[in-house]
Amino acid sequence: MLILAFDTATDVATSALVADGEVLGERTSIARTVLEDADRLLVEAGLAPRDVDALVVGTGPGSFTGMRIGLAAARGLALALDVPAAGVSTLDALAAADHVFPVLDAGRQEVFVPGPRAVAPDELELEPGTVCVGSGARRYRAALERRGAVIPPDDDERHVPHARLHVALARDFGPTEDVLPIYVREPDAKVPA
Repeated sequence: MLILAFDTATDVATSALVADGEVLGERTSIARTVLEDADRLLVEAGLAPRDVDALVVGTGPGSFTGMRIGLAAARGLALALDVPAAGVSTLDALAAADHVFPVLDAGRQEVFVPGPRAVAPDELELEPGTVCVGSGARRYRAALERRGAVIPPDDDERHVPHARLHVALARDFGPTEDVLPIYVREPDAKVPA
């Protein structure tokens, strides 16, 4: 089974092409280039879009705009290619690396952590020695280290929600309409009463 996967919920978008568990290619970029990245992965593997059997998309939590770009791309591709899709939490993909605690930058001086929930880094309850990874771990390194966390160097690959990890966690393939984003907060914009 050939699976195209991508996650655009964080400041580093990732994409991967995986055939029967073997990674054929990976890319890291930004959310707005996710379709270019997907095309490049297929070209580099000598494959065509019609060869894709399924899609996996990151569902966040993360950047509202980034998540919407990823979900819109997945829905468009699934419709055009007539393939099923599965959604995987960005936090779950980060946590798939060896015994780490995922911490994503949530803006507003908060981080997204499993639950999922948003919390101030200074209020996060951590066991001493907990290895924290992700954009929030890098941004709030000092605050988390004061709480006993261990943060790998900024260039450590475990900070990136690699799309290949999404593929390994994907279950329940179906219509992309069933793949929903994970929103932790209420929207800022409100419909007038």
